[in-house]
Amino acid sequence: MADTNVLVAAVITPRGVCGRLLDAAIDGRWKLVVSPQLVAELDLVLARGKFRRWLSEEEARQFVSDVRILADMVPDPPAPPTRVTTDPKDEFLVALAGVATVVALVSGDPHLTELVGLDPPVLTPAAFLERLAAEGP
Repeated sequence: MADTNVLVAAVITPRGVCGRLLDAAIDGRWKLVVSPQLVAELDLVLARGKFRRWLSEEEARQFVSDVRILADMVPDPPAPPTRVTTDPKDEFLVALAGVATVVALVSGDPHLTELVGLDPPVLTPAAFLERLAAEGP
C-alpha cells in the first residue's frame, strides 16, 4: 500500500524511485491497495494549482482514474481506537494498512517512517524498491 505522497511523487517524477515503484505495480510485482478516502485525497492533492507545472488538470484526473483501475479498492477502515502517530492525519493510513492485508505501508512521511514495530511495517519508497529488487522479477 502506498501513501498519497508516494503516488504524487510517482506522477511528477516517473523515472524516480516512486515512479519505478508504480511501474513495478503496473508490471504486477506488487499490488497497490487504495480506499475511497485515499483516492479522494490523491484527487484533492493533484487538483492543486502547484502541480500544473508537471501535469494538466486532465492528466491529474486521468492519473487518479488509472490508480483506481490498477489498485485493489478496499473499504475505508474505522477510526483506530488509539493513536500511534504524531500526526492525526496519518492514523487513517496505519489503520488502512492494518485491515488491507498488505506487506508494507510505503511512505516518505517521517511521521510514519519513524514508527517501529508496526505490522505491516512502514517502509520508505527506496527500501520497498530494494525489497522488490531482492525478490526478483
